[in-house]
Amino acid sequence: MSRKNRILVPEARQGLEKLKIESAEELAKYNKTHDSKEQVFSIGGQMVKKMVESYEKKLK
Repeated sequence: MSRKNRILVPEARQGLEKLKIESAEELAKYNKTHDSKEQVFSIGGQMVKKMVESYEKKLK
């Protein structure tokens, strides 16, 4: 039997709503800092490049 979106502890409803709002605000702030796809891909590409270099050094 699935519980889907049913809150198991009714007293927690207000806290859960606050958590959802705070999470949405944080995501909105994060998304505003990345203006374009090119910037996001550039950052991601640099991270992958550094990870690959790190693993290659460990293999030697």
